[in-house]
Amino acid sequence: MLAVINGTIYTMTNGIINKGTVLIDNRRIADVGVNLRVPEGAEIYDAEGSVIIPGMVDAHCHTGIFPDGVGLSESDGNEMTDPVTPHLRGIDAVHPEDMAFRDLREAGITTVNTGPGSANLIGGQFVCLKTKKASTVEEMIVMAPSGMKMALGENPKRTYGDRKTLPSTRMGNAAQLRSVLQSAMNYREKKLRHQEKHETFLEKLLRWESKPEEERGDRPQPPDPFDCDIKMEALIPVIEGKLRAMIHSHRADDIMTAIRISEEFGLRFSIEHATEGYKIADLLAARKIPCVVGPIFFSRMKYELREMTPRNPGILSRAGVKVAIQTDEMSAVKYLRINAALAVQQGMGEEEALKAITIYPAEIIGIADRIGSLEKGKDADLVVLSGHPLDYRSVPELVLIDGEKVFESGS
Repeated sequence: MLAVINGTIYTMTNGIINKGTVLIDNRRIADVGVNLRVPEGAEIYDAEGSVIIPGMVDAHCHTGIFPDGVGLSESDGNEMTDPVTPHLRGIDAVHPEDMAFRDLREAGITTVNTGPGSANLIGGQFVCLKTKKASTVEEMIVMAPSGMKMALGENPKRTYGDRKTLPSTRMGNAAQLRSVLQSAMNYREKKLRHQEKHETFLEKLLRWESKPEEERGDRPQPPDPFDCDIKMEALIPVIEGKLRAMIHSHRADDIMTAIRISEEFGLRFSIEHATEGYKIADLLAARKIPCVVGPIFFSRMKYELREMTPRNPGILSRAGVKVAIQTDEMSAVKYLRINAALAVQQGMGEEEALKAITIYPAEIIGIADRIGSLEKGKDADLVVLSGHPLDYRSVPELVLIDGEKVFESGS
């Protein structure tokens, strides 16, 4: 057992605890509170004068898929041979020994949601990982898949418009996305009908086998084999609302297209980037649409970014939108906390900014039962900081993932 004592604990769900203790046992948080009894023989880490927060979570990045320090030759983030690739899985591209994971651990980023880029209309499946040191990606998995990446706006229309193929316009983006989703719905219905036929066949077969041999007649025949389509299979959980659609949208009109299409097909979805979300903040809040906002440190490198502002997270948050702050990065995910600090400088509330890099991304991804706050029973992922979490001068002193020390200053 490990006891982290005497720290100022930012629980994210139950307020701030002064001079508090976090007890950790068997990879989980055993208890959080004041004046807790520390079992005899427990290892003690004294966090006097320091701050304890949950391990931070980036809900949208590309760590391990666009590897750090190797250049574009090793990039595996965009399969730019087909605009519709839902069957691609981020897990199959993650390099667990990417040096960026070390940087993230040391910065207190303990969980990342990583996956394909935005060149395609449907880019493929994200995977949620712990950033702990591992030889295989399987050791890092929190959830797989953790979202289906989709993209509207400039990226897909530029990628395929240059080749004179669909999509080459925003109309083409929307039309092809609708077409694919309708095909997935039709495929699902066809598959369900085939399953019903197969169940009917099995019932007939059981009745046939239960009869005396002289009364059986011809043996019932199974239906023709079902023709499986790997792309459509990947989209069934999206159509059923079991897998979140992560829709890359910068401009307000693209965000509205994402909403329009998602509501037509009954998708569970989030808006990724939401660069001009501030223009329609009240609408997003009224419809309870979560936004994974950022990166905040960025340039206006594309036309659709011309009206970006670091005030965006604060405007959305004050309107009542659930906001997670993302970096959309590889190794620069380590600056996630600084992104949150800039959001506060530009008007976001401190509490909301901290939740935007801990509990809110965990809730949006669907892992908040394990991650994102300091509560009894959750994974023992935490960071001890030298000062206030939003002070850029504060540095990690201790980082735990699943109760294991993955970084300790001075060691």
